Amino acid sequence: MVARLEQMIVFGWLVLAIGWTLWYWPRSPLVACMGIVALALAHSAVLAIEFIASRCVSAQDPLPRATAPQCVRAWWAETRIALHVFCGLQPFRSRAIPDQLPNDARRGVVLIHGFMCNRGFWAPWLRALRRDGRAFVAVDLEPVLGPIDAYVQAIDEAIDRVTAATGHPPLLICHSMGGLAARAWLRTHDGGRVHRIVTIGTPHAGTWLARFGHSANGRQMRVGTEWLAQMASQQASAREVPFTCWYSACDNVVFPISTATLPDADNRLAGASGHVEMAFDKRVQRETLALLDAP
Repeated sequence: MVARLEQMIVFGWLVLAIGWTLWYWPRSPLVACMGIVALALAHSAVLAIEFIASRCVSAQDPLPRATAPQCVRAWWAETRIALHVFCGLQPFRSRAIPDQLPNDARRGVVLIHGFMCNRGFWAPWLRALRRDGRAFVAVDLEPVLGPIDAYVQAIDEAIDRVTAATGHPPLLICHSMGGLAARAWLRTHDGGRVHRIVTIGTPHAGTWLARFGHSANGRQMRVGTEWLAQMASQQASAREVPFTCWYSACDNVVFPISTATLPDADNRLAGASGHVEMAFDKRVQRETLALLDAP
């Protein structure tokens, strides 16, 4: 569903851009060019507002903020990567790299994407796992705007598939809301069935930005919700599974900064990266995949 929606957006943008150019070029090539640039960078303005909000809201957070120049660099990187993900990988390449389940005795991976994404988000990770010959399943979380608990069955089935292929509990790698979906699975299933859960920019304690979300899963990610409180109250039972939580000093979606961390977890700073950029960081990928062979 996400792929089709984003395909429609991309094609709609192209139609609008072509129509604008055909209408204005004979009258004013400058206006035509300015309109195309504005269309191409409209999302960049939205991202800028997010980064400003993140920096302001995180002012009283116990974890240190990124500097203003770091936020500007992250904003520009997020501008470029967002186009790559939401106009390329997810709408047109989500099935380009199928799940891989070889008869391999090494530990495999289950990858869980975040809000309004699909498995195409993980393309660089899937290529790395395919080169290494590792077993992996990248789930698609549906219904897209449904409650997070609705994703538990898909995650459970993915864990079963990877375990059956390898004979080992898999490593779960989750971005953003995907980390909450993994914790929702953990509430009702045996944690011994997974090796470790890695979250990247997950709003474990909610996010300020979710106050503008009105879908079922968006409301669950608001700071202070009963759903998150119940999850936190059951955290003691989840300690049987090690967590590694990557967080960023200038995450433009999950903030204040410390909301992406968990008590007693291996909390790791991913530097000053944007929310999507974090998952494309080479160090984050390298150190996360190294956990496949960790005890």
